[in-house]
Amino acid sequence: MSNRIARPAATVLCAVILSCGPVPALAGGIPALEQAGPAVAQVAADRSLHLEGASNARDIGGYVTEEARTVRWGKVFRSNALDKLTPSDLASLSERGVESVDDFRTVVERTLSQDRIPNGARTNWFDVIGTNPANLPALVDMPTMYALMATDPGASRAFHDALVNVANTEGAVLYHCSAGKDRTGWMTAVLLTLLGVSRADVNADYMLSNQYLTGPRTGSAFIDGVEQSWLDTSFATVDRVYGNFDNYVRDGLQLSDGDIAQLRDTLLA
Repeated sequence: MSNRIARPAATVLCAVILSCGPVPALAGGIPALEQAGPAVAQVAADRSLHLEGASNARDIGGYVTEEARTVRWGKVFRSNALDKLTPSDLASLSERGVESVDDFRTVVERTLSQDRIPNGARTNWFDVIGTNPANLPALVDMPTMYALMATDPGASRAFHDALVNVANTEGAVLYHCSAGKDRTGWMTAVLLTLLGVSRADVNADYMLSNQYLTGPRTGSAFIDGVEQSWLDTSFATVDRVYGNFDNYVRDGLQLSDGDIAQLRDTLLA
């Protein structure tokens, strides 16, 4: 990347990092799900990993699919940035068997806030937005970003590689971005939908970031939360561009039938 491109990219991304970094965990667990969309009982479980340095780190297991199978607990974790993990946090992730840590952030984000990785885990960098510098302003324009995540070739490669990694990892996988709500949110929505989890549960899991991330409200969820309309934008973009979700998986993400079967075999009980 040339200096001519890197300087404006850094300017945009520094603003994002400063507003969307990890925040302290909620005291006393998760509050009531008044902002979590549909009142889905499966979401009410304590999903938090209770990490001191990553409040939005949580397990995506436990959801029952439309075929009455269950997403396994302890296999896939989603999180905000890992640069503030404490020694006890790292020990906890090691005890949970985290074998792979997948980072969806740009090079600037990774440079400003370097991950702390549990012992023995391998790391993967699957840059969702930064492979095309023209996409970087989308990091501060949520509707545009959510449309890009469903259509941009670099984003599709990143999510393809992350999903294949989940399918082929024997231990647990933890993936994350900066706040753990947007790039991580779409990845989780795609994964749960692939597994056969209902849209109501997918939406409710996405909205949980409003419970785990705290901070002063600004009239917008940009800094410390999410809005259902953003996720709706990604799904609507998928339908508009690809016709339906199955076509997106095949033609956009370029996942094979074997990849999908492996995902389900790995993650469904």
